[in-house]
Amino acid sequence: MATQTAEDIERLLDGAATGSRASLARLLSIVERGGERARTLARLAHPRGGSAYNVGITGAPGAGKSTLTNALCTEIRRRGDRVAVLAIDPSSPFTGGAILGDRIRMGDQALDDGVFIRSMATRGHLGGLALATPSAARVLDAVGFPWVVVETVGVGQVEVEIAGSADTCVVVVNPGWGDAVQANKAGLMEIADVFVVNKADRPGAKETRNDLEQMLMLRADRGWTPPVVSAVGTSGDGADAVWDAVQAHRAWLDASGEGTIRRSARIAAELRSIIAVQLAARAALLSAGPRFDEVRDAVIARSVDPWTAVDDVLEASETR
Repeated sequence: MATQTAEDIERLLDGAATGSRASLARLLSIVERGGERARTLARLAHPRGGSAYNVGITGAPGAGKSTLTNALCTEIRRRGDRVAVLAIDPSSPFTGGAILGDRIRMGDQALDDGVFIRSMATRGHLGGLALATPSAARVLDAVGFPWVVVETVGVGQVEVEIAGSADTCVVVVNPGWGDAVQANKAGLMEIADVFVVNKADRPGAKETRNDLEQMLMLRADRGWTPPVVSAVGTSGDGADAVWDAVQAHRAWLDASGEGTIRRSARIAAELRSIIAVQLAARAALLSAGPRFDEVRDAVIARSVDPWTAVDDVLEASETR
């Protein structure tokens, strides 16, 4: 593939903004691959955005996040809005690509031009999903999607950080199976703005809801108490109540000023991630080559200690 110039990327942004799904898919591929083109895209997309609202959806595997997301997309469309979904999939151990299970379970939206679904994987590039996800969300914002839903797989540190950095974070649990205790242990209680007891037509749903509500009563007052909503993702029951809860949280963020604080924290976290990636790339360069070999040999010979050796390497790089 020929390297896209800034003008090429501008044309892709213009095309995506006017409804070209192929252009949007190409833009998100640039984000996933990383590198200089991704930096150019970020620079060009940033001034175009600023109006999208990000909703994170997370929870343990098997909680039904994808079917619930599918139901929410239907509800959002019923209310007349467009929505984009970033389904954060595990990477295939063979190809490095996304496994795509989420897109299969959200097949109801395949023919709707008002819904765009993209499965994302790390693809091995430096920074991984923690850096690619906000960049992808920024592109979706730049081309005019008012709602960006980020659905993560699992409750590992990266997934929780991604979902927790959204404007509103929805945590999905199931009846029984000790989900309430798992949520507390995994730290999901700390990031949840809305709880959804999915598969609420199954035994134990009421008990799980009561457990969550009792734990929330013990949490320190933060001005917003996450509502606990019951839903059945496969049938769509309760999707309207879940989306009403998201809207209510958005209204509270706007009225309280907490939304500005949260957005500021999200940008600060993204900047720290970019700084970390840049420093890691610099460290990789400094940790190779003849100069590094000389320093390594000096440490082995005990003619210099490791800390002094590293200081010398850093000082030499700064004088170049």
